[in-house]
Amino acid sequence: MLIALIGENCTGKSTLAEAISAKLGCKIISGKDYLSLAKSESIAQALFKKQLKEAVTGDDLIYVITEKEHIALLPEGAVRVLVTAELDTIKERFKARMHGVLPPPVEQMLERKHGCFDSGEYEYRFKSGEDDMEAFCGELLK
Repeated sequence: MLIALIGENCTGKSTLAEAISAKLGCKIISGKDYLSLAKSESIAQALFKKQLKEAVTGDDLIYVITEKEHIALLPEGAVRVLVTAELDTIKERFKARMHGVLPPPVEQMLERKHGCFDSGEYEYRFKSGEDDMEAFCGELLK
């Protein structure tokens, strides 16, 4: 099974990926990690697309996506999960990543991007800070 966790920065995608991976024992790939597959970006991307397609019916794989253009890499049959959080939660988590300081330009960027994935088509939606992660994992993996 190929599980794509899609959402903005600091919505809890990596935490959810770790929880799912602990149950499946599968690999997690984030963003452009696939570039390590080859020296050429185009070759790395082609190899990664093949790996994603094979994961739909083969070995389980989780792909964590924060950039819209990476959604296009997903093959038919991928399980798409939108991971969201309240804007204030995202800001607090981002602030913690930045050692307690959230510069105004970063805050404005987070505000502009908030909700940018909401209109896509997803098999599941997970709201970090509200939905129960254990119950969600159970539902996703049944």
